Amino acid sequence: MFTVAEYAELGETEHGYSELQEGRILMSPSPSPPHMVASGELFAQLRAQLPGELVAIQDVDIDLELAPYGDPGFSRRPDLVVVPREATKSGRMLKASEVLVVIEIVSPGSKRTDRVIKRGEYADAGIPHYWIVDLDPPVSLVACHLAGEFGYQDAGDVVGEYTTTVPFPVTVKLDGLV
Repeated sequence: MFTVAEYAELGETEHGYSELQEGRILMSPSPSPPHMVASGELFAQLRAQLPGELVAIQDVDIDLELAPYGDPGFSRRPDLVVVPREATKSGRMLKASEVLVVIEIVSPGSKRTDRVIKRGEYADAGIPHYWIVDLDPPVSLVACHLAGEFGYQDAGDVVGEYTTTVPFPVTVKLDGLV
């Protein structure tokens, strides 16, 4: 069983990537080329529209802050996050309390993990917005937002274009991701 601090000290352990769930290291295969293309395209769209005080980051570890310091913890590596630029200056692992938006691109082997397990963890961590992008045609995005004791609420899948003003104004051209 690992704490978040112990996990952070490990660095990269094998091919692919790892995450920490209740102190246990979970290994995942490296994302497929279409997944990585979609992540890059989404990153480029966000970067071009984000206000200067915010930054999008791909494939970075986040301490979900779900366990007391020193207890077996939780760390996830989402496809993209949006955080205040200031949060990146310390060089340490980002914390859930710094994340405005967390984005997962669904892979064939991660549908339940992304839609159920991570949705619950990210809500419990207090991350205000969780976007789930599914590349299966038609490409879609589910924009979840925290709704108090109810966890995340959403208005269902959006196809074509996703436009919002919260937590920042942005339009994502979903068909441009593949």
